[in-house]
Amino acid sequence: MAGAEPPAKGTSDLKVRTVSAIVMVLVAGAALWLGGPVWIAFVGAVSVGVLWEWVRLARRIVPGPGARAAWNFAGMLYVGIGAAMLMFLHNDAFTLAPILTVLVTVIAVDVGAYFTGRTLRGPKIAPSISPSKTWSGLMGAVFGATCALFAAARLWQEGAIRLTPDVSAANATSCFGTQPCWYAQAGSVPLLGMCLVMGLLVAVCAQAGDFFESWMKRRAGLKDSGNLIPGHGGFFDRVDGLLAVLFLLAVAIVFLS
Repeated sequence: MAGAEPPAKGTSDLKVRTVSAIVMVLVAGAALWLGGPVWIAFVGAVSVGVLWEWVRLARRIVPGPGARAAWNFAGMLYVGIGAAMLMFLHNDAFTLAPILTVLVTVIAVDVGAYFTGRTLRGPKIAPSISPSKTWSGLMGAVFGATCALFAAARLWQEGAIRLTPDVSAANATSCFGTQPCWYAQAGSVPLLGMCLVMGLLVAVCAQAGDFFESWMKRRAGLKDSGNLIPGHGGFFDRVDGLLAVLFLLAVAIVFLS
């Protein structure tokens, strides 16, 4: 219409971010559902994108080939372990429950931190690194992670979800063999306490991954790690918290197994 004012930039950006988010969820959800080679190809493609952005940031952060090679090796290790964990959690030995629990919990961390931080605001955690991160947001992240873990634990207690496909409904809450884990029969209060501790670990780890990526971007003098995702920056921007959680999970599996 002639003479009509163009849409506000904020409205336009929100539409782009929304459309991009829907596309990302559909693509990731389809790959997760199909599994097998499709999931491996999806994880591999995202990992290559994240590593490319890591190398791009590292080139701006440190001078000299030696230091850059060290950063690149660290990136391959960090991203590689995260990718390996995604493939490990989604194979024929497990149902979709383990990987969905991890993904939903990390999403709950982001959602809890975003809405609580914007609503309550308050003191910043580290304004020189990430001006938008607040202590209230971190508390919201802990709350979101705890709720997601508690919901998953209750579903597991009820036998609604199983860790492995070859476990019968009667033994759905078993960890090894047919003996149920001690927390399979735990009451709501002890279970909530355990989920709160785990939620705190996951929230702090995810936020630390976010801070680390923000620090890299600050040092590199860039706002986003890349521009491959319209309205969302790069792949590293989207998976920084998830990568940190997957890395911590891998370390826990190695040292606690």
